[in-house]
Amino acid sequence: MSWWVVVEEQRGTGDSRSWSLSETFSYADQATAEAEAERLAREYQPVYPWSPRSRKVLRGVGGYLVIVDGRTSTFHFRLSVLEEI
Repeated sequence: MSWWVVVEEQRGTGDSRSWSLSETFSYADQATAEAEAERLAREYQPVYPWSPRSRKVLRGVGGYLVIVDGRTSTFHFRLSVLEEI
């Protein structure tokens, strides 16, 4: 078995925004995957916004939702910790 951290983020602008699978990372155990997800929630650089000013990290069951405020817009991405079965 392996554990995955999956990054999904908003792409596009205006009415063209959509969710996209951006990154996947595989780990041997759950503890490592959870630690990496927490690190990525604080350090991952999403495609949008181009000029990030601040971020809010929200932890929930199975992962994180991160809200990134840019100079002119706000985007968000999520990190999920998942077990391959």
